[in-house]
Amino acid sequence: MKLSNFNFNLPKELLAEFPTENRDESRLMVVDRKTKTIEHKLFKDIIDYFDEGDVMVLNNTKVFPARLYGNKEKTGARIEVFLLRELNSEQRLWDVLVDPARKIRIGNKLYFGDDDSLVAEVIDNTTSRGRTLRFLYDGSYEEFRQKLTELGETPIPKYINREVTPEDAERYQTIYAKEEGAVAAPTAGLHFSKHLLKKLEIKGIDFAEITLHVGLGTFNPVEVEDLSKHKMDSEELIITQQACDVVNKAKTNKHKVCAIGTTTMRAMESSVSSSKTLNPYVGWTNKFIFPPYDFSVADCMVTNFHTPKSTLLMMISAFMGHDLMKKAYEEAIKENYRFYTYGDAMLIL
Repeated sequence: MKLSNFNFNLPKELLAEFPTENRDESRLMVVDRKTKTIEHKLFKDIIDYFDEGDVMVLNNTKVFPARLYGNKEKTGARIEVFLLRELNSEQRLWDVLVDPARKIRIGNKLYFGDDDSLVAEVIDNTTSRGRTLRFLYDGSYEEFRQKLTELGETPIPKYINREVTPEDAERYQTIYAKEEGAVAAPTAGLHFSKHLLKKLEIKGIDFAEITLHVGLGTFNPVEVEDLSKHKMDSEELIITQQACDVVNKAKTNKHKVCAIGTTTMRAMESSVSSSKTLNPYVGWTNKFIFPPYDFSVADCMVTNFHTPKSTLLMMISAFMGHDLMKKAYEEAIKENYRFYTYGDAMLIL
């Protein structure tokens, strides 16, 4: 498969700018891989497709307010700083992206907050837009992290061309988010409400939680026609023994294992045994899944509708088959499904 196989015309008006009023009342397209049939439902109807003993695997990563705005010393130029990952907590070193990058050089200092209460020094260039910053702050580490939270902004994607609202801080986060470390939300999970999770639990559906801290690399454009030459950025991954026990028990007993989102799917596929069971793992993954690919753990998945030529679309194609994916996406555009972060969902059986 080539990059050009994943291009299609997506009307801009289908890119969702806001979430639905209620999480579980977004639309749900249900695609059956065996019968090649498509149904149109609401997300809360997902409960009808699962039985007692089935398992949903959730990514419990939590998004932190990763977007900061500061001013460059002397010139006062406004600079956007996007926190990517903490490199050293004692030295307060972070990998970041800066914009406009051409103005930011090694040795420059950036000031944040109305009172310049947080200062950072640029100590390295990592990529064209990437920098390493050392934050200069007199307080404790806990106070420093609190300061980042106070000054930071919910990092909703740039395609959402509006001001960040207080609602975004809550809605750009799954209700089961626990482990802080993501710079982007695992968006398939945004559709679950507390009420829906409780109904699923009462029906006997089990849950397993893994942690994959989503980085911006997930959304980096693919710039090579030969997909085998594309390199994914590494993302931190934690799979506990407890999660493995829940998943592997369901597989042994022939119950469904449903990956909630592409991040969850990639996480599980990063740590499987030769007998196709899930293994515990603590480390990093840069796994890139594209057709053809033989999936080992999940036999169904929930995902949002993705943009052309994205690595997420390539994974969906690998899971449901390229022709069926194209059919489903043509149907989604025809029926005005909402795409991307705050968009609608698809259940692939």
